[in-house]
Parts: sequence; structure tokens; C-alpha cells
Amino acid sequence: MVGVPESHSGWTFVTNHARVLAAIADDPNVRIRDIAAHCRLTERAVQRIISDLEQDGYLSHTRDGRSNTYRIAPDRVLRHPAEAGLPVASLLSLLVQDETDRVRRPQEPRPEDGAAPA
Repeated sequence: MVGVPESHSGWTFVTNHARVLAAIADDPNVRIRDIAAHCRLTERAVQRIISDLEQDGYLSHTRDGRSNTYRIAPDRVLRHPAEAGLPVASLLSLLVQDETDRVRRPQEPRPEDGAAPA
């Protein structure tokens, strides 16, 4: 059994709801256990967050045997008045890595950072 992730002190820029949604956007067939490990949350916390997101129409799922396939509503607008009119897709575009970023080594400079290609 996987233990409770190490706690974090202080504040962060991204909410747990956004982290879970980004993990699902990255892999719609991801397991709750893997989301929990990636987001450093308990499985129970991830289940509650998924329930919140489904209740408010940001997320839905279909069962396929013992696994779930999640579907995000990309046009659903964010809840806070400061982000009025901003769709979920805009948030996810900032949080979800595309395939080229995922395979690039951390020390490798990115062309958009002004670095010359190797």
C-alpha cells in the first residue's frame, strides 16, 4: 500500500483541483492511484476532487471494465470571478506538457527560451 505523500508547507500557485485536472488532461485513462502519486495527494483526496469536478460539469467519466476514461469539458469557464470567461482549456494549456517537453532532458535549453539549438 502506498503511504501518504510527504506534506508541503507554505503556499503554491496551483490548486489541487487544477493539478488533478491537468493529470487527467495528460492521460484520460490515468488511475486514481497514479494521479495521487503525481499530485502528492492521497487517493481519497483525489476521489473527492474528481467528484467536485464532475458535480460542476468540468469532468465526466465512463467505465471500461475496472478502469475509467475521463473526459474534460474544455469550454467550461473557470469558477472564480477574476477568471470570468476563461475556459478550462486555457488553464490546461499552461499546465499540461506537450510531448516534446516531456521527453526533453531538464538541462536541455528550449528554443523559445532564446537558446541556440545544439
